Amino acid sequence: MIAPLPDLLIEPVVRAALAEDLGRAGDITALACIDADARLTTDFAARRDGRISGLTCARLAIHALDPSARFEARLADGDDAPAGTVLARVEANARALLSAERTALNLLGRMSGIATLTRAYVRAAAGTAAKITDTRKTTPGLRALEKYAVRCGGGVNHRFGLDDAILIKDNHVAACGGVIPAIERARAFAGHLVKVECEVDSLEQLEQALGAGPDVIMLDNFSLADLERAVAMASGRVVLEASGGVNLETVAAIAATGVDVISVGALTHSAPVLDIGLDAV
Repeated sequence: MIAPLPDLLIEPVVRAALAEDLGRAGDITALACIDADARLTTDFAARRDGRISGLTCARLAIHALDPSARFEARLADGDDAPAGTVLARVEANARALLSAERTALNLLGRMSGIATLTRAYVRAAAGTAAKITDTRKTTPGLRALEKYAVRCGGGVNHRFGLDDAILIKDNHVAACGGVIPAIERARAFAGHLVKVECEVDSLEQLEQALGAGPDVIMLDNFSLADLERAVAMASGRVVLEASGGVNLETVAAIAATGVDVISVGALTHSAPVLDIGLDAV
């Protein structure tokens, strides 16, 4: 079971999306064509195989316009849905349901697409100890939802923002004058619960970072041979994260080098939307 996000966290996103779509006059198509008291029953159904995420978003979008709507989920977030599977059945005021349809499908399809792509990466790395994680390359305003979708796909989350972990990147290293002073400054600043990660782009920098004692070292765009050397050099003393050049064709080989974590920006910035339909029954 995937721990759900609280409605309180999702509702502002859903309401902002509804407001954007309804504009100044509401759904004038529904208002023009449908009686005010008409009811409609519909199914959310997967049109392609995928991993589901975002059912709560769909429910909240519909309930925002019709609090009395009946939303019956047939699956849970994190479940796999072969093409044709009914995800949820909804009975609601017809105007409200059709006005919420696009917002519900946009969020459900987006999040299910992320979960589905994450599932593919996790499966490709199966049989190794490597964990698949996301990055901060998320859609502005949707980070909590997109990172939740990664968890639904079997991945794990990297830091959520700039404030929950220290990640020293190449420009930080340049500004500090080197890997060692950057890590030393970070260690002096960080509280006892804050982890420190440092990005390195060569085995020479890796050796320097190992001596300075970060919690995690990111190996940026290392070749497979250098990833194997890095694992041998670290010898379990620090968590190693591989980043850069990761795709579905390369992730299995990267995982096989023995790294602990593989970060994949594509999980959130390039995931195709899962095709999900809403049809009357």
